[in-house]
Amino acid sequence: MSLEVYFRGFSYATVAVATLTLMLAGGLSVGLAALLLLFMVAAWVLEGTKWQLSERTGLVVVLLSIPLFFLDWHYQKTIGEPAARVGVNALAHLIVFLAVVKLLQVKKDRDWVFLYLISFFEVLLAAGLSFSPVFLGSLTLYLLCGLSTIIAFEIQKSKRTIAPSETHLLVPPDSRIFKNSAGRRGKGNSEANRLPFVALVLLLLIIVLAVPLFLIAPRSGAAALIRSGGGLTSFIGFSDSITLGEIGALKRDNALVMRIRIDEQETGRQLRWRGVALDEFTGLGWRKSAEVRQRTKEGPGLFQLGTITPEALNRLTTQTVFMEPVDTPVLFAAYRPVAIQGNFPFLRVDTEDSVQARGRQFDRVMYKAHSDMTEPDPNLLRSDARPDPAGFDRYEQLPSGLDPRIKARANAMVANAHASNRYDEAKAIESQLQLDYGYSLEMKAKGPDPLADFLFNVKTGHCEYFSTAMAVMLRTRGIPTRVVNGFLSGEYNEAADAYTVRQSDAHSWVEVYFPETGSWVTFDPTPMAGRTEPVSIGFAAQAGKYAEALELIWFQYVVGYDKQEQRSLASSVQSRLGDYRRSLALLASAIRNTFSANIRTISFVGLGLAVAVLLFFAAKRVRRFGWRRGLGLRPDQTVAASSTVLFYERLTKLLARRGVERDAHLTPLEFAGSLDFQPAMAITRAYNRVRFGGQPLSAAEAREIDQTLQQLEEENKT
Repeated sequence: MSLEVYFRGFSYATVAVATLTLMLAGGLSVGLAALLLLFMVAAWVLEGTKWQLSERTGLVVVLLSIPLFFLDWHYQKTIGEPAARVGVNALAHLIVFLAVVKLLQVKKDRDWVFLYLISFFEVLLAAGLSFSPVFLGSLTLYLLCGLSTIIAFEIQKSKRTIAPSETHLLVPPDSRIFKNSAGRRGKGNSEANRLPFVALVLLLLIIVLAVPLFLIAPRSGAAALIRSGGGLTSFIGFSDSITLGEIGALKRDNALVMRIRIDEQETGRQLRWRGVALDEFTGLGWRKSAEVRQRTKEGPGLFQLGTITPEALNRLTTQTVFMEPVDTPVLFAAYRPVAIQGNFPFLRVDTEDSVQARGRQFDRVMYKAHSDMTEPDPNLLRSDARPDPAGFDRYEQLPSGLDPRIKARANAMVANAHASNRYDEAKAIESQLQLDYGYSLEMKAKGPDPLADFLFNVKTGHCEYFSTAMAVMLRTRGIPTRVVNGFLSGEYNEAADAYTVRQSDAHSWVEVYFPETGSWVTFDPTPMAGRTEPVSIGFAAQAGKYAEALELIWFQYVVGYDKQEQRSLASSVQSRLGDYRRSLALLASAIRNTFSANIRTISFVGLGLAVAVLLFFAAKRVRRFGWRRGLGLRPDQTVAASSTVLFYERLTKLLARRGVERDAHLTPLEFAGSLDFQPAMAITRAYNRVRFGGQPLSAAEAREIDQTLQQLEEENKT
């Protein structure tokens, strides 16, 4: 491949990859990107023909495109495009139009530079629309094509400024002095074939130099990233007031909500991500009562939500939460959160232990939650006979006109289980609901009293009906309860070491208050069918998990990489280095002990190996150079020949003995050319490089010349 074809090919590839990057980021439609590709193919075919646009015509078309840009802007508004997308779409269309014009016209150096700038602006626009691993991959490909293009562009430009007669002085001949018998060069000697390798090496060098700087300098707004499009606008069930059935509607959608990674997870523990707790039952749904108070904590940084005892510090569970844009201010964490760490301007914490930040319908958020997940011993809860604190009567509130059958059913469940304390009563109602009722996402319970319809008619429903039934039944028994809406643990991704939580994992459960320990204890009356997490199997599922792991790493160390993550990464690296140092110290100690115990045997073995290696290399030298030179009995002339021009004197003496001498008016190359003797021409070229070009021979070339001269000298002797 010629350098000209290489240059044009990578120039076109740079524009194509930039367009692909913009399309993957959502800034360009697939149809428009395909149309640009067709124009690129046409421009390649028309390159160098009379059908190309002239430079003047191209300039006129570019000037005319400016008013077209404003017309397109107004057109985007008239068709109902979102305001945030109007400018992006119009700008993308203008960029593509300019690229097509420049591709179709006769191109000089400035036109190629204009195309490179267009491609750069496409990538820059894509960076503003998307910051994902896909963008990283396309950006890497763009850098590789761009580096190859720039190198080829500079070589092309330099060649045009040098007279052909001077290129022999600037470009040395082939590094191999003697060609093969057919006189052909190897396939890898073309400069165009070496340029992709050079560009790849430069790209790797850039990455190696950039990664340390990238990790040293955290991003200022790293906790959130604004991205195009809206969040999960159908995200219902996490407000101050909900109606029975809303969680079921949410569970029908499989959209991603968040990913959660846990430090030092305890096995066997069932995880739930707590969102909002509601204390007042209206008969048709739940809401926060007027007694629920909120307090605001200013940030950013570490927000302490409650008291942390010295004993609790050693049992805190740390979760790193990566939330997608959702239409709710609620922050999710395992119960009981005692601290939130993140780049939030403020947090609001209510008396029901629910945490809220500002609305983030367009933001991806990362934060850490520290939770005390320990629960009191069941035996201690069974012996709890202390009365409820003052003001807790709101947790026993019931709506007027509650169906009396609900209280009777609760009493029957408790009596059948022979429960004599509030813990056993809660367990009895929890177990009986799981056994007697079925799970279904079909919202069949209806009417003015959907709870009674669920308990006595339909007898199937989703988690909201089960949690509401248990909470109301316990309240009829005078036991303080509240309903909590949140999420099940989600599907565990081994590749990412994180839980993937989707809208279909939305869940509702019950918390019961025990005054002796001052704790709210979790109960979940939903049957197991409504709490079973799906398990993805197969090659596609595993590939998806690895892609998800890559995206999570990208979000944590690129999008959400702030000072907090920087410290965490530094601590992790320091801990790993400490482990490696200890392992190396143990290995060194073991080797030292083994060496001390067998020092004589090891010494003899080492000495034998050293002698064997020396004999091996001595035999190779003798075989190659003979006894005298191989054993150092005769000075090696190779080094001298590579630093001086003694090898050329040997050639002239050898030719003189054959009766051939150089005339004074002939240059060495003219003399060698008149002989029609290939070894003489090759050695003379090497002489010119050493004598006039200031380029010393390599060791391999010097040996090759020396061996050739020795062979010719031996032939003269015979």
